[in-house]
Amino acid sequence: MAVDLEKLLRPIDNPAPPFPPKVFTLASGEKMVIRQIDREDIPTILPFIEPLIHVERDYYDIVAARLYAELLGFYRYRVQDEYVLIAQINGELSAVVNGRRVNPKIGMSYHTLSLKRGLRVGAHAFAAKMEYHIDIMKQDEVYVVAESPNGFRRWMIEYKLEKKFDIQHELGGVPTYSLTRELFERARSSLILGSRPVPKPLLEKAMAAILPPSDPPKMPLDLLAATRANYDSTGTSVLAQRRKQEGGK
Repeated sequence: MAVDLEKLLRPIDNPAPPFPPKVFTLASGEKMVIRQIDREDIPTILPFIEPLIHVERDYYDIVAARLYAELLGFYRYRVQDEYVLIAQINGELSAVVNGRRVNPKIGMSYHTLSLKRGLRVGAHAFAAKMEYHIDIMKQDEVYVVAESPNGFRRWMIEYKLEKKFDIQHELGGVPTYSLTRELFERARSSLILGSRPVPKPLLEKAMAAILPPSDPPKMPLDLLAATRANYDSTGTSVLAQRRKQEGGK
């Protein structure tokens, strides 16, 4: 009986073309490989995502928590037509992006999580995700939301995304934006970078093992620098409130 129920609970995935791996040369000179992973790889990367659930800085907490659930949903066959791409530098996990194919024409972007800061790793991974939707799956548009100021700057502003506030994104109440094929073509020369094919030694190293990130994001020593409760990335508004409570000191 349990086996029969499991068959009912699992969605039926529709066939989609695979993402062909690509390689980027970062500002540091390092080579970063972006490739698609399947369900059997998810248990390997979940332990690298879980610690970020406790990092408030730049909203890593909510992004990591949601991404963790989405990855688990993919692994447990609870999300239809989901895909996961990862970025690796010297085998180390440096970014994770995911989304799903809503129908042949529409894509749904879920999350972009960078585990290495300062080299536009997340921006390159997001661009590869958009390339997967538009160039490889041949979709007309992708629905995108942002849950952090950094994400809004990277996606909505850099790509000049269209407002689609009348459309409900699957992540909830965050306003929906759309990357259309026309916008993608405008951004192609400046934002859609990297090359194919990936040199064989680089791809073999990436495929051999997904190594833990050597310098993942951490909670800053000054917790005020992490707060976003008052929409102030420097914590200035919180400091002002504290001075007021302390009698204007």
